[in-house]
Amino acid sequence: SSPASIPGLSVSQNKLVERCERLQLQSAAIARHVEQVLPAKDQAVLSTASAARELVIQRLLLVGKACENEEQQLLEKVHAEEERAHQSILTQQVHWTEALHKLGALRTYLVDMITNLDDQSLLSAEQEIFERTEVAEGILEPQESLKLNFNQSCVQSPLLHRLWACAVLCCLTGSQEIHIDEKTLSPHLSLSEDKRTLTFSPKKAKVDSECPERFDHWPNALATAPFHSGLCAWKVSVEQSCAYKLGVCYSSVPRKGSANEGRLGFNSVSWVFSRYDKEFRFLHAGQPQPVELIKAPTEIGVLLDFAGGELLFYDPDSCAILFSHHQPFLEPVYPVFAVAHQSISLVL
Repeated sequence: SSPASIPGLSVSQNKLVERCERLQLQSAAIARHVEQVLPAKDQAVLSTASAARELVIQRLLLVGKACENEEQQLLEKVHAEEERAHQSILTQQVHWTEALHKLGALRTYLVDMITNLDDQSLLSAEQEIFERTEVAEGILEPQESLKLNFNQSCVQSPLLHRLWACAVLCCLTGSQEIHIDEKTLSPHLSLSEDKRTLTFSPKKAKVDSECPERFDHWPNALATAPFHSGLCAWKVSVEQSCAYKLGVCYSSVPRKGSANEGRLGFNSVSWVFSRYDKEFRFLHAGQPQPVELIKAPTEIGVLLDFAGGELLFYDPDSCAILFSHHQPFLEPVYPVFAVAHQSISLVL
């Protein structure tokens, strides 16, 4: 019998033809993708990468130029301030050298009068002696003067301050391991296994409140180790909480009782950035300083320049300095934390 007379054969042939056509179209599409699309994509990637490199270079060059300009201006200000203080000191040296000479000459004159004149002659010379000694009355005692000191405000630069803070946080955060000391933990706080997340609970946990290191009332906790030199920086995620404190304290910070003295920032041995609902403040020695913020930060960088005596709080998202406090630190300081709502976490 002929092929056409075999039942279903033509249907099968049509299906095979359709399959062949689809395979041909599929092959053509793949060939076009390999021969045209992928090379074009590759060229586009090379071109875009080249433009991206150029953008990075151009932007860094611009940043570098801004830094160079700032460097020149600040160094000129430092030099001018150095010259001003130096000239003030030279002027004072001339003035007080002349004063010494006058006093020396006057003393020599008086000794000579006392030694060489008899009583009658001394009485006769009383007016002259009085007039000569009046000179000494006009010479005052030297006083401390700020004009003789180098004024550090000449290096105050918002640009340098911000770039420096950003650079320190980028370079140091993550390289300095900070963990929270479980022994210091308030009964209102729980600590995650990695010792980096603090969570608040209104209900006190059953803990050994007699432990000398532990905060037994206020929801505070210390890091395991203090900083005593150099630059230190760490970041804390505060997105989940609307009641927290971050900063540093001495080991002598009060840990027992419900008195105000045990609250971070309400004593002379703790320095903290504080949030309570929509209110942001810097606290030290019970003297709050308001911090005006448009938006609550999700992360806060804490930067400590131990030698420079500066504690700085920074928003990594906006590159904004939230608050900067200047004070010499006279003993090692511990990173310190408090949370009274939800949780906060140290960021690696």
